[in-house]
Amino acid sequence: MVTQRGLEVLRAIVQDYVATHEPVGSKSIVERHAFGVSAATIRNDMAQLEDEELITAPHTSSGRVPTDKGYRVFVNHLAQVRPLSAPQRTAIESFLAAPSDLDDLMARTVRVLTQLTGQVALAQYPSFARASITHVELVALAPNRVLVVLVTDAGGVSQRISPLPIDIDDEDVAVLRAQLSALITGRAVGEAAERIASSIEPQTGSPLPRLHPALASLAGVIAEELAEFRQERLVMAGAATLARREQDFRGSIHPLLEAIEEQVTLLRLMSEMVTDEHGLATSIGTENAPFGLGEASIVASNYAAPGGTARVGVMGPTRMDYPSNLAAARAVARYLSRMLEEDEAAR
Repeated sequence: MVTQRGLEVLRAIVQDYVATHEPVGSKSIVERHAFGVSAATIRNDMAQLEDEELITAPHTSSGRVPTDKGYRVFVNHLAQVRPLSAPQRTAIESFLAAPSDLDDLMARTVRVLTQLTGQVALAQYPSFARASITHVELVALAPNRVLVVLVTDAGGVSQRISPLPIDIDDEDVAVLRAQLSALITGRAVGEAAERIASSIEPQTGSPLPRLHPALASLAGVIAEELAEFRQERLVMAGAATLARREQDFRGSIHPLLEAIEEQVTLLRLMSEMVTDEHGLATSIGTENAPFGLGEASIVASNYAAPGGTARVGVMGPTRMDYPSNLAAARAVARYLSRMLEEDEAAR
């Protein structure tokens, strides 16, 4: 059993190792922290922590460093998530102000988070699977080409140029817009996808069979865009920080780079992380081994979106400043929730 003072020694070791990147010895703990006991007593506490596999010696006769288990105890019981400074909060608010659309807001979110933490920033897009289509627009660009615009009540916007198999005029555009709008406006994305698929086949008694090839072509494009709405998406920033922090990783950073490129693994990991009562989650080192990311830690915070909740966080080495990174993720998540709520109220 680790004593209360032993846990405080663990806190000191984690904090000093994160700050200095040097193994921590009993003498430095006595000098830096006011425990009021001798170095010999601290050594006894450290021996107990080592027996519990919370710290380890990287080299013979060196100081000690936290293990993944030690980081977990620190995060669960010892870490105090500090509020951000006023300049940091102002930076978040100004950086996220007045985005042009959801994509811009999400890109800004990860950029400011990587600036605050110096880690790779990750953000799940809000889920549009339960969103409803609020608007369908067709804009003629040429007789055989139109811009298709879809808007959902959760803030999702899709724009795609669609070539057509026949030439159409402005009156035809209006007819096609009306038919497509009647099919999917006000429908949930999943239901809209089913209804739009039926329009690809020729309809008996269609009032304008001449336009069916154009309708089928547009329906195919819309079906693909609706499928995109239903997919989980992740936006990231700061991948270059991994190269600058390569010495902080015990092994290769290539699995992390592959995960960043493929995204599927990170989406699964972000989705499966268990949050505490404050909506914060951490996954540390070997806990990520099933995902091939045993060298990394991820901290995240839930944010509220019209389609439910999603997560924003950072990924980096296990030797990271967990309290500061959790505080940054939480603060950014709160601003993101507020902006999405304001955007929904304005619509």
